[in-house]
Amino acid sequence: MLYYLLAGIGCLLAAVPEGVLMLGCRAMGWLIATLPGRRRRTLRANLYHAFPEKTEAWRRKIGLESAQRSIEMGLFVLSSPYFSEKRLRRQFSVHEELQQLFKDHLATPKPVVVLSPHFSLMEANTLTGMLYSGKLPPMAAIYRPFDALGIERWVKQTRERWGLKLLSRKEGYFQAVDMVRKNGAVVVLFDQNAGNQGALTLFMGRICSTTELTGLLTEKCKASVAFIYPERRGFMRSCIRGEYLNVPCQSDAVLFASNLWLENKLRSSDEVCADWLWLHNRWRNQNSWERRFRLEAKRNLLTEQMTSLGLTALPRRTRYFIRLPNWLGDVVMAIPLLRALRISRPDAEMTLIAQSGVLPLLERLGVGDRFLALPPKGPGQKKFYRNLREEYPDVYVLFTNSWRGDLGAKATGAPQRFGMVRAGKWRPLLTHAWRMPEDLDEAKIHQTRVWEKFFRHFGLKLELDLTPVNWPGREKKQSGLNIGLICGTENFPEKRWPVERWRELTQTILAARPDAVLTLFGTANDVPIADAVAEGLSEKNLRNLAGKTSLLEFADELKHCTVVVCNDTGGMHLANLIGVPVVTVYGPTNPVRTGPVFDAPHIVVQPPGCPATGGAQLHDLLEEQVFEALKPWLAHR
Repeated sequence: MLYYLLAGIGCLLAAVPEGVLMLGCRAMGWLIATLPGRRRRTLRANLYHAFPEKTEAWRRKIGLESAQRSIEMGLFVLSSPYFSEKRLRRQFSVHEELQQLFKDHLATPKPVVVLSPHFSLMEANTLTGMLYSGKLPPMAAIYRPFDALGIERWVKQTRERWGLKLLSRKEGYFQAVDMVRKNGAVVVLFDQNAGNQGALTLFMGRICSTTELTGLLTEKCKASVAFIYPERRGFMRSCIRGEYLNVPCQSDAVLFASNLWLENKLRSSDEVCADWLWLHNRWRNQNSWERRFRLEAKRNLLTEQMTSLGLTALPRRTRYFIRLPNWLGDVVMAIPLLRALRISRPDAEMTLIAQSGVLPLLERLGVGDRFLALPPKGPGQKKFYRNLREEYPDVYVLFTNSWRGDLGAKATGAPQRFGMVRAGKWRPLLTHAWRMPEDLDEAKIHQTRVWEKFFRHFGLKLELDLTPVNWPGREKKQSGLNIGLICGTENFPEKRWPVERWRELTQTILAARPDAVLTLFGTANDVPIADAVAEGLSEKNLRNLAGKTSLLEFADELKHCTVVVCNDTGGMHLANLIGVPVVTVYGPTNPVRTGPVFDAPHIVVQPPGCPATGGAQLHDLLEEQVFEALKPWLAHR
């Protein structure tokens, strides 16, 4: 039944006036390239990734033409078997260079593996036996058979009618080897989306899965490699061309050289570029959500190809947009995940979206490639996300858990939006979610480790690196005992140790070490607290920097401290990140969940009787306990 249906549609299309078919292709292609939808996004995203240096107007023009030609290809496949020979000879021809290659092969037979790229009229290659009047070498093409018997029968009949033999990809490998070894030619569809059976290579600067069949045949049979492709001459018109590829008979070398050949063709002219099928997503092999945070394939040839191209690092063309938490401490606790993702997906361009205040820190650390400040709530934020849509992010990762953040991710058009969902919560705007197990007690696990589980759900396998960063700050200007004090907090006043306790601690420290310098830190909001703690202290023992430093200057100053005594605040996490020892006072909050995470010296001090997971009042924490924890650093000279 399917056979007769296809034959009937083909006969009908062949009888339709060419002008009507042309208008139909233009109209349907325009709809695909213009109306919002998955196809349009794939089309534009492919061109954006492949040609980031081109203008958006150029990419839309090429996309429109490619979409129209994709429709033309489909109609040609159905209708051309029912064209008359006269019509076929009028619309198609074999280029003189390809005719000469056939003559040379007849004079000096040799094994040949032929590559056929995905140009719009590639089906015209099957007409070669009819269009060329001379003798051809034995030729076959490897194809993927259809499960539906009617379609299979139709495909075999229409493609073999001019002498080309079809060999099943499932069963025809050894027939292909035999034909090539007998100085025949076997055609392989040149595919950059070969699934898990292909090898990871680079194409247009992005990772793809390239079929190894061509290289294996070439190496096994010591064959030459050639390309056959249609050079477009108009609507359903082309001249079939061919050329040899100058490459050693080595499988990997064939893969690299053939990808490069096609890249150069696509870059050679707008006409050739538009003739490729950009509606197909050639780069989707590594897009599956369960391994999104790692590279994985049966064979990985990226290192070898980078060497052949003279590259020292993978091009970062896969776009990861990452929405970071709002608070400094949370951002710092997320850094081990950013580190791991950078290593696990070296092809990722990581765009970090965060509050403007933390961006200088992220830029200094180099944990991302691009850094975008989140605008204030309102129309500006909506416009911000809509503009990101034109950058075609591949995946959007949310550390946040808000409806507003999810709505922004949706607005970017990212096809994959990852987040984590707690029990009883609903996040319908995510495309994929890690649902937190009901038996996971967040009070007993560090926040960084919770995020680690989230990342592992999406494929991360690397162990987290908790080594403090080598802070690239200014040179140290002073020596001796320098004790940093962070007496305020940007939020949640209950986390603040009372001012009178801080004053008692400063007196005890100076009694033990009269030469110590106490440096007070804080934001502009913390200035009244810092001033109250500093009152009455000698200038030789005091530096009050509260409200006087930027975030980077704050980090520079922290780096020069012998030890930092602080509340549970962002500055504590910053000091821990850059390797400065910290003594932290905890009361109502939970140090198990939000304590220092990096492998630098740190001591947590809690009020008497306070559970390990917090819950006590800080006014019950006495100065003697904090001073006792501080003693190991008071011996500093």
